[in-house]
Amino acid sequence: MNGRNFNTGIPAVDFLVTFLQGRVRRARSGELDRGASAVEWVIISAVVVAIVGVVAAIINNALKGGADKVSDCIEGADASKTC
Repeated sequence: MNGRNFNTGIPAVDFLVTFLQGRVRRARSGELDRGASAVEWVIISAVVVAIVGVVAAIINNALKGGADKVSDCIEGADASKTC
């Protein structure tokens, strides 16, 4: 199996051995690092999305609070006083 052709005469077994040899070569070559890089990007993206969500919630609460103050001011408006 060390780079040699492996032939049992059974096509399914030959395919399996060839497939596994290819997987072993890929694992040893470091080609699988691309998958790790993709996972890192997914994690980074998830963190960025979470941060954006938190900032959006903070801004939403601030705007809602300001809108409530303006609404209260308009409801209690009187010509003799200011908000």
